[in-house]
Amino acid sequence: MRDGDVVVIGGGYAGVRLAKRLDGTARVTLVDRKEIFFHRIASLRAGVRPDWTATPFIPYDRLLRNGRVVSGKAIRVDTDERQVVLATGERLPYDVVVIATGADYPEPARFTGTTAEEAAKSFAGHQRSIAGAEHILVVGGGPSGVELSAEIRLARPNARVTLAHAGPALLDVMGNARAGKRARSWLESHDVDVRLDTFMSQGTEFGTYRDARGNVIEADVSFWATGTTPNTLWLRLAGHGDWLNPSGHVKVDRTLRVAGRQDVFAVGDVNDATELKITPVALAQADLAAWNIRACLQGSGRHRKEPRLYRPIHRTPLIVPFGPADGVTMMPVPGGETAVLGSRTSTLGKAKTLLTPYMRRQLGYTAA
Repeated sequence: MRDGDVVVIGGGYAGVRLAKRLDGTARVTLVDRKEIFFHRIASLRAGVRPDWTATPFIPYDRLLRNGRVVSGKAIRVDTDERQVVLATGERLPYDVVVIATGADYPEPARFTGTTAEEAAKSFAGHQRSIAGAEHILVVGGGPSGVELSAEIRLARPNARVTLAHAGPALLDVMGNARAGKRARSWLESHDVDVRLDTFMSQGTEFGTYRDARGNVIEADVSFWATGTTPNTLWLRLAGHGDWLNPSGHVKVDRTLRVAGRQDVFAVGDVNDATELKITPVALAQADLAAWNIRACLQGSGRHRKEPRLYRPIHRTPLIVPFGPADGVTMMPVPGGETAVLGSRTSTLGKAKTLLTPYMRRQLGYTAA
């Protein structure tokens, strides 16, 4: 017997994890505008290498044994009627609703359209652009910018590749100078032109870009790995702007409930629980929210579970691949320090497979 209707809006890492955790104890409906799961971790390589084009796409059909996956766009949460309204007009009743709509990433890490075919066509377009370019510009020296620059360099060893970063060091948002130095050393040893303290803007002519000093860079192709935007505009348009903070993230309390709502939760990149927007954080939030949703659905009683409080994760292992056979790993160790590990650990931990076998297993498929 399953208690209550749970509607999860968003089928990314947090949404999939949460839906799977609750599948045996609630009537779960997962809503996503995409018809297929998008393994974003593999998307940068897929945007560069044709043999990886199909890798990020994993069907939802084996995810839930009891619940269902609905392909559609949520446009409103009707808190009076306790229903999620889809663009088709369909209404999904809920006892608990979870907002897990994630964030929008710059290309090529973006799922374009709603089908795997549409997204694959976009990847193929990026691959052709990179293959034909003489000079490729990547803007942003965080994990995504460094990873993308390395993938491009390995795919195009004879092209010019420039990485422009507004900060004083690569990977500076991670707070570890050694990791940034290792990334810069790898890139420069592979003839990537790394420019630090270089804030870029679009130039006045197509293919030209200017830094804050007025210097012009001409490039055939550019990618801007400069941050993400939470997918919450639909909430604002539906009259729930009071749920959002100034940056557009959903405000949640320590139980991951939307402030002031007992039956609305938000997990993953979409909420304001932590500034660290990486997959392990999203999965941890999904696990904690699953516990609290079960407690919510059980109602009162002597055996009711008490809700757990989320503690923001500020220190977690982070791997930045430099292609499939190298990278840098930042590993927190006791005492508040961070160990910086190199090629072997990074390759085995992420760089070779980009966690694709793990995610395939999570969605009920074999690792292959």
